[in-house]
Amino acid sequence: MRSAEPGRRALLAAGRTLLSTEDLTKLSVNAIAAQAKMAKGSFYQHWPSREAYFVALHRAFHDDLDSQVAAAIADLAPGPERLAAGIAAYLDGCLADPATKGLLVQARTDAGLGPQVATRNAAAAALLVADLRAMGWSDPEPVAVLLVAAIAETALLELDAAAPRADLRTALLRLARRKEDGPETR
Repeated sequence: MRSAEPGRRALLAAGRTLLSTEDLTKLSVNAIAAQAKMAKGSFYQHWPSREAYFVALHRAFHDDLDSQVAAAIADLAPGPERLAAGIAAYLDGCLADPATKGLLVQARTDAGLGPQVATRNAAAAALLVADLRAMGWSDPEPVAVLLVAAIAETALLELDAAAPRADLRTALLRLARRKEDGPETR
């Protein structure tokens, strides 16, 4: 029996290619199958619905980004250097993938992707907590949640500019830094 994985990967790659020029809401099963050079029925052998496909597409995109971030921070102790390396890996990964804008923008409004987005954001925030704690935050969880949102917004702004925005990347790190001599504002 042949593995279904090559067909599944081809369909996911087709969706990512199409998202570089198409809006997620306008992306049809026919267009995805045609881009993958597969029959429409092949699509439904892998996913029961268009919505299930978009969840898989979103998951695959973020799994790739998570791998890039994990590789970038693997040998670093929690703190500002690891935080900077993780943010840079995430933002660089977003810029390198033409599907990023479609997935990030549409994920904000697509009800089917809502649980995926919430899960990914919570995991990203949890990863940042150790860095923020090492940087002096006594209650880093809410700061991590806000930093994840700011990083996602930075990714969109960089995509609009089609280039890294050093000013925004620096601002993200400044936001995460805690003044040694001042109390946290509540």
